[in-house]
Amino acid sequence: MADNRKLSFGPIAAPASGVLIVFADDNLRFGPRTRSALGSAADLVARAARAERFTGKNGTVLDIVAPAGLKAGRLIVMGTGKAGDRKPRDLAKLGGAAMGRIPSAAAAATVLLELAEGPLKPRATAEVALGATLRAYSFDRYKTKRKEGEEHSAKADVTLGVADPAGARKAWSSRQPVAEGVVLARDLVNEPPNILYPAEFARRASALRKLGVAIDVLDVKAMRKLGMGALLGVGQGSEHDSRLVVMRWNGGAKGTAPLAFIGKGVCFDTGGISIKPAASMEDMKGDMAGAACVVGLMHALAGREARVNAIGAIGLVENMPDGNAQRPGDIVTSMSGQTIEIINTDAEGRLVLADVIHYVNTKYKPKFMVDLATLTGAIIVALGQEHAGMFSNDDKLADRLIEAGLDTGERVWRMPLAPEYDKLIDSKFADMKNTGGRFGGAITAAQFIQRFVGKTPWAHLDIAGTGFASPASDFNKSWGSGWGVRLLDQLVAEHYE
Repeated sequence: MADNRKLSFGPIAAPASGVLIVFADDNLRFGPRTRSALGSAADLVARAARAERFTGKNGTVLDIVAPAGLKAGRLIVMGTGKAGDRKPRDLAKLGGAAMGRIPSAAAAATVLLELAEGPLKPRATAEVALGATLRAYSFDRYKTKRKEGEEHSAKADVTLGVADPAGARKAWSSRQPVAEGVVLARDLVNEPPNILYPAEFARRASALRKLGVAIDVLDVKAMRKLGMGALLGVGQGSEHDSRLVVMRWNGGAKGTAPLAFIGKGVCFDTGGISIKPAASMEDMKGDMAGAACVVGLMHALAGREARVNAIGAIGLVENMPDGNAQRPGDIVTSMSGQTIEIINTDAEGRLVLADVIHYVNTKYKPKFMVDLATLTGAIIVALGQEHAGMFSNDDKLADRLIEAGLDTGERVWRMPLAPEYDKLIDSKFADMKNTGGRFGGAITAAQFIQRFVGKTPWAHLDIAGTGFASPASDFNKSWGSGWGVRLLDQLVAEHYE
């Protein structure tokens, strides 16, 4: 697991030591196998519940140290409320909540995955395991000292007690790569920018070769030859050269059009000559969260051997303000041949996406394209941090993304596109300008990107509010959220395999 905890599956039985976690409904009822495992300790729970006024309400916890009648050193009873139809996102939350209750220094813990209405089926147990794995994640590789309570046991062992261990292991084998993909995306977002610059990001993405992913890395010379003036203009002020990484997973029928996922990868964004305020600029190491998601998604698809052809493409740049940096007033020519007047060098992500999207669209002729980008502060003003903004030229694709968001909890909200907004990005000197001003900032950014899409079904996800520094959840306590990996994996699994 992400903090070196080992996750395994076993029978529904009381452990010989460590922490035991069980679930009770709002009538303090356990599943039959759980009650049997508790033995006389079930009566202890009833007495303790009365003393603590614990009713089993969803989200409540009863913690009993050194429970009589059990060899476990600690018994934790988690309330699940009324029985009902639990969706995958609810099960992941359950796993995350359980993992969050395990003390960091615990040597071992057992979680009995049986609710009052009965044991969970293998597919459901895999969702719980996914939530538990994601909750266990921490990014502390650069800490040389830890405060009390921050210690992690390198040998910690978490056992999920299930009715069908073999079935659970099989179900987990297809969900574990998704969890690993989210962890990979989180790691990338959390890395400091002096470590994760474009060439290093490309190197880490190239590690997917071991899963059978074909990797192409284009350097500045190759991109200049292709005419990617929009992308290259963003990175020309940095000592770190830009890169374009294309990842190809061929798990579907030969000749079938691939699905394409494109990520903005600004490894650090100062704003360039239109420099950002100093306050919180350190957060701009996360301006590559869209690219991180695409890498994590490709890991997930390859790891579970998805029966689909998929392209993952990421444009990797640094936006820095040196003497060679792009200026407001410059005009660049994109790979598509369209010219762009630079009004604000801090509107750089759309320039990167313009060339990558055109490249993928013309070279691979995908079935659809989805791009992800921490693109605008305007989307946070509009939606806060609970939804990503979605813009699309295709109702079917948009509806499927909304559905996948509801299933996974990575929710999207559809925003408008309309020709009337185009006048805001029309330029006096070029085909377009790279920002339309204050009003409708997220919309005009999407309108800009749409000019490079053509007729291919496409969706743009503005994840500025969800890709990093987003609200914590039951299975995410990380600054870098890995948002989008589960959403897009669900989209693929439900509709395209």
